[in-house]
Amino acid sequence: MHKIKRLENIKVKINIPADKSISHRAIMLASLVSGRTRISPLLLSEDTKATLECIRRCGIKATLKNKKELLIEGEGLYYPKTKKVILNASESGTTFRIFSGILAAQKFPSCFCTSPSLGRRPMARVTRPLLAMGADIKAKTKRNEKYPPFCISPANKLCGIRYKLPVASAQVKSAILLASLYTGQKTQVIEPFPCRDHTERMLSVFGVKIKKKGKTITLDPVKKLKNPGKIFIPSDFSSASFFIVLGCILKNSEILIKDVNLNPTRSGLLKVLKRMGANIKVLNKKNYFEPYGDILVKSSKLHGTIVAKKEVPLMVDEIPILSVAASFAKGKTKILGAKELIVKETDRIKSILYNLKKAKVDVSARTYKDKGKTDWLIEVKGKGRPEKAKFRSFSDHRTAMSAIILGAAIEGQSYIDDIKCINKSFP
Repeated sequence: MHKIKRLENIKVKINIPADKSISHRAIMLASLVSGRTRISPLLLSEDTKATLECIRRCGIKATLKNKKELLIEGEGLYYPKTKKVILNASESGTTFRIFSGILAAQKFPSCFCTSPSLGRRPMARVTRPLLAMGADIKAKTKRNEKYPPFCISPANKLCGIRYKLPVASAQVKSAILLASLYTGQKTQVIEPFPCRDHTERMLSVFGVKIKKKGKTITLDPVKKLKNPGKIFIPSDFSSASFFIVLGCILKNSEILIKDVNLNPTRSGLLKVLKRMGANIKVLNKKNYFEPYGDILVKSSKLHGTIVAKKEVPLMVDEIPILSVAASFAKGKTKILGAKELIVKETDRIKSILYNLKKAKVDVSARTYKDKGKTDWLIEVKGKGRPEKAKFRSFSDHRTAMSAIILGAAIEGQSYIDDIKCINKSFP
């Protein structure tokens, strides 16, 4: 067990590592453009290392300098490899789902493997649209669901598609958009709700004509990508979210977080926390292909709120830390549309319930019907000050970090069983 240090009365300025989602996409797109692309700063976590190793095994030269700057020498949309390649996404769902869209179009066969834990996560949502585009993918099948590994053979011809996402998923959307680069045809993706648009923004940086109207994203045919030369990656909002909540729930405290990504499809937590009464200010905002700025957060008196289903895709990774904030708030917080949390690195609904109940927080979850389909609702009744406890990480980075923030704001000594999983996103 690891001791969690208790905090209060702090005033600090901190820097957060580069954004994980953008780092993945920058590596992938830079590997598909001719010439050298410099990416800085880069998040070098277990997940992004998996993406980096995948492009290297496909024949791309990638040189890391000072652990924060990456130089990638691309050769165009098609990788130089000619023989079968065995790849491993490890525990990175982002790597596996998005990179499958690129592999489906390559001229060599590949076997795309994962860690055992990722191998238990459903992947039919990815194979379904890629197969409709003409991809040749064979996957392990169980009860009409698809699971890793993928055996991907060169496709005769990929075609453009008009695809309506059954669930708002930035990873599935990205796999479709990257596969569509090889079709020479228009592709359209329709979202049920807005979700992260990092791929669309990154594609624009690489010269792809892409536009959004209402819920429909349209990508025009492309022959090759344009090399931007250099890509700057702001700090990761999801990683910053733990310190944003920490600043809210600590007594007599103030935290300034520098150069944080402020993409509106990613930073939904800010809007919800402000609705809860959080004392948060955004300073020095800069307009880049991804907007970013400084976030100043001070001790706050929080109150409960209702998080609508349409808000969840804009903060899906922040639900565990939002639940911590709700534990310190006055009144009831309801989070609707939470079923996606079940298929993350762990069942995050179960992990939220377990850790908050250990801290004597009144928390519950139940299913409900939404337009005839089953979804999940999480309800937290804030008690002002949870109690010290021994927490579990469930081998999930965001669960572990949320528990640490919870323990840091509780009087008395709290513990957590494992912290190695944090290297997945915040080494």
